[in-house]
Amino acid sequence: MEIDKKIIKKLIDALEDLKKSTKGQENFSELATEQEDDGLINIKSPLVGTAYLAPEPGAKPFVSKGQKIKKGDTVLIVEAMKTMNHVQSIENGEVKQICVNDGEAVEFDQILVKIK
Repeated sequence: MEIDKKIIKKLIDALEDLKKSTKGQENFSELATEQEDDGLINIKSPLVGTAYLAPEPGAKPFVSKGQKIKKGDTVLIVEAMKTMNHVQSIENGEVKQICVNDGEAVEFDQILVKIK
């Protein structure tokens, strides 16, 4: 079986371009946020995985409904392939709704938390 070196080179170049375009991003939250007409900001899942509302079982949740949060605060964790990915708020605001349960499987682009 012969590997086409041109295809491999194109794949490597594409990965390098992707790496450069995401350089300096601490998390995926910025890519997975949208604002609704009613002023609520949806924080969406940046990847497929399992949502955890607290840093460990039995611990206090990262956020609760009505809590004031600041830009950069972790709202929950999405675990994928044994990697814990902190989903952070990109806006200051108040948590209006937590749309997932602890330990729930989540899909890419699924709404996790709504803030205002």
